[in-house]
Amino acid sequence: MRELQYLNKYFFKYKYHFLVGIVTTIVAQIFYSLTPRFVRESFKVVEEYVAQSKRSGHALDLPILKSHLADNILLIFGTALIAGILTFLMRQTLIVMSRHIEFDLKNEVFGQYERLDQDFYKRNRTGDLMNRISEDVGKVRMYVGPAVMYTINTLVRFVVVIAFMCSVSPELTLWTVLPLPLLSYVIFRLSTSINRKSTAFQQNLSKLSTFSQELFSGIRVVKAYSLEQKQAENVSELSEESRARSMDLAQANALFGPLMIALIGVSNLVVIYYGSVMYLDGRITHLGTIAEFILYVNMLTWPVASLGWVTSMVQEAAASQKRINEFLLINPDIQNKASGHDAIAGEIRFENVSFTYADTGIKALENVSFSVRKGETLAILGRTGSGKSTLLSLIGRLYDSTEGHILIDGKPIGEVNLFDLRHSIGFVPQDAFLFSDTIENNIRFGREDATEEEVHEAARMAVVHDNIIGFAQQYQTLLGERGITLSGGQKQRVSIARAFIKDPKILLLDDALSAVDTETEERILHHLADFRKHRTTLIVSHRVSSAKDADRILILDQGRIEQQGTHTALLSEEGYYRELYLKQLSEKEIV
Repeated sequence: MRELQYLNKYFFKYKYHFLVGIVTTIVAQIFYSLTPRFVRESFKVVEEYVAQSKRSGHALDLPILKSHLADNILLIFGTALIAGILTFLMRQTLIVMSRHIEFDLKNEVFGQYERLDQDFYKRNRTGDLMNRISEDVGKVRMYVGPAVMYTINTLVRFVVVIAFMCSVSPELTLWTVLPLPLLSYVIFRLSTSINRKSTAFQQNLSKLSTFSQELFSGIRVVKAYSLEQKQAENVSELSEESRARSMDLAQANALFGPLMIALIGVSNLVVIYYGSVMYLDGRITHLGTIAEFILYVNMLTWPVASLGWVTSMVQEAAASQKRINEFLLINPDIQNKASGHDAIAGEIRFENVSFTYADTGIKALENVSFSVRKGETLAILGRTGSGKSTLLSLIGRLYDSTEGHILIDGKPIGEVNLFDLRHSIGFVPQDAFLFSDTIENNIRFGREDATEEEVHEAARMAVVHDNIIGFAQQYQTLLGERGITLSGGQKQRVSIARAFIKDPKILLLDDALSAVDTETEERILHHLADFRKHRTTLIVSHRVSSAKDADRILILDQGRIEQQGTHTALLSEEGYYRELYLKQLSEKEIV
């Protein structure tokens, strides 16, 4: 239950909803509790008229009796109506409050997801993240809404009803509430079991969601290898486990209802038996008292029966909030330590920078030093796994270096405002990612206020405009998940257009032309030559054609700088660059 204390700040935020809900609950229960009293009064009126008729020997004065009964019926109807209206208001305040809290909590979880660094997403799967922000937050909402509402309703009803019962007959009240300690013991015994089973169910549900999400994302690979039947069996196995855990949890929850109803039935029998004995002994004077107590007991039926449901919701919410807290309480390694804003010019300097991935222990960069002035272009080449992409990630502070210093405009990168730094960077990743949206909105993602003409111009510079206007819906073409509607080269070029339209101070291209043909590459590089003027540009590539026009070229090998210099200088010395140039030149001649 300690995990649910995290939600107290939301109860305080919506304290007025909470207080109004409590007040309306109290008043509603007072009016509900008046109904049995008027029923008793009706019995009393009938008894007194019958007794008076026997004493006088005259017939009952039915008109007067009916008049008294009619007054009581109107009182019963009026109190029930007022209680119903107040109950409606109670639900409107407390349930609406829960929806506000659900909204805030989802936004908080999503905001935390955005703040967490790359290592977090390497350790956690997308399906599990989605499950926590949907299923887990939904169960927490049931706690802050229905569970809280019914708990307040139950407590207030118990206090009010028992107070009314004690005012009539404390002895009969004692016999009536005698089964309640047994009820408390049953709840205590079952709540622990429900909590354990709920946690196991949620963990399995995350597992199933993760597997399904990965399966849908990789459906082309599954079909290509004809593994539909195998994957269907895997899903069936996970679903069967989920069903078993769900049934196990449902069986535990199902024990509450029958037990609660049985205890209420016992209380009714107790009231009828001891009420009759007390009436015969003269300790209660009216039969209406027995009817009143039966109504009171039945007024407690739903609250008592709901205790099991509420307890189940609380236990499930505690298990879910624990899973949510695991992420909310993580402090990301990448922190924005700057208080003010920074105007980024674009100068970059690495001083003896080394970096080791924490999850694998792989040393991606070792003692790397170089500088790029504002407006210069640096090309980075090297074999696969030499640390090229890692170097770009350090500039965008997707990671922090483990050793050495990175300076932006002469200032340590950790002291530069993180949002200003990333806002000044246009990044085209190695694996182009597009959203399930229109092509226009995917390009405009780089700058939301861009005009339609600016979107088209960025597409022309990325040499993808002609492809786009060839589609039936042109720029309004809706892409599938991860941009599956487009080819690999088209996705890369749309991603490049997204970087162009941002008009960044620093442009980072991570093997961004690997999926395009040589002719298209040359056209993009031609446009890039004009675009990169007055911008700091870093180009990671496996092609000499993408690097030869750079102001300087770095050759990385196993995280170290093996060579550096201009295209001409590197061609004049033996090494990886010259070998790559000659190999690609010969391949081009063969083609």
